[in-house]
Amino acid sequence: MKFVDIASIEVIAGNGGNGCVSFHREKFVPKGGPDGGDGGNGGSVVFKADSQLHTLQDIRYHRKYKAENGHPGEGSNRSGKKGKDIVIKIPVGTLIRDLEKDEVLADLTEDGQIYTAAKGGTGGWGNQHFATSTNQTPRFAKPGLPGESLHIELELKLLADVGLVGFPNAGKSTLLSALSAARPKIADYPFTTLVPNLGIVKYGDYQSFVMADIPGLIEGAHMGKGLGDQFLRHIERTKILVFIIDVNDEDIAKSFHLLLKELIKFNDALAHKPRIVCINKMDTVDKDNYHPDFFLDERILYISAAARFHLDALVRAIAYNLEEEQT
Repeated sequence: MKFVDIASIEVIAGNGGNGCVSFHREKFVPKGGPDGGDGGNGGSVVFKADSQLHTLQDIRYHRKYKAENGHPGEGSNRSGKKGKDIVIKIPVGTLIRDLEKDEVLADLTEDGQIYTAAKGGTGGWGNQHFATSTNQTPRFAKPGLPGESLHIELELKLLADVGLVGFPNAGKSTLLSALSAARPKIADYPFTTLVPNLGIVKYGDYQSFVMADIPGLIEGAHMGKGLGDQFLRHIERTKILVFIIDVNDEDIAKSFHLLLKELIKFNDALAHKPRIVCINKMDTVDKDNYHPDFFLDERILYISAAARFHLDALVRAIAYNLEEEQT
């Protein structure tokens, strides 16, 4: 299934039903009073977060959603039926934004959470409400009110505990595959990963965390180069960042600072998240005689995702940071 994390749609709530003009009629009661019923309220447009969904693919190609109108009132004081709501299921972690006002309306981060985006119009009153001492036979009723309508943008931000950050071909997908059951596409060339991937990493007896692998970043990612701005939002919710840097990079310190700069320029809050720096692909060098020729004032782990070297230490470091975040 194609991964889609942005969708723009129009939502239209149902109009309220019109009130009814009616008079009571039965044998021996030739001039009964007004008995027009009220119109039913229009249906609303409701969003519901569903943990079984992982993309906005289906919504993207259904551009307009309209709820049912309320039914008109009837005689004998019978109210019209309420219009049916329309419920749009979206992935957990989706932002709902009013496009015209550029305003975030809701952020659905829990399974089953709902938000009413467009409320149905109120049904009109029947003529029974308008009888007075001076007008006992009102021949008018109130029309139903129109439902709300909005142009909505939906933006999916993945919910993960750990975000992997690195340049293309640094080994992020290999690491995710080694630690979890996720099977992202892996190949020995840049830009193999074109969509974010999630994997559940288990540790201890019953504990686990969710790890997100986003496509590799390039310089200028925060401005949209290489679609970087579209990918970076998926690590905004993470609790910990793990930087993956190839041990064969010409200047490892420069690589780290370039990655950090891109994150800060996209969202300064990312600089304040706990982070772990991993020097990957240690299987491609002589580990016993490897002497780093760079300096970083960061916690560094030397790993090989492909050879599963020191991955236990990485999982322990991540678990420790997650536990610290919870205290």
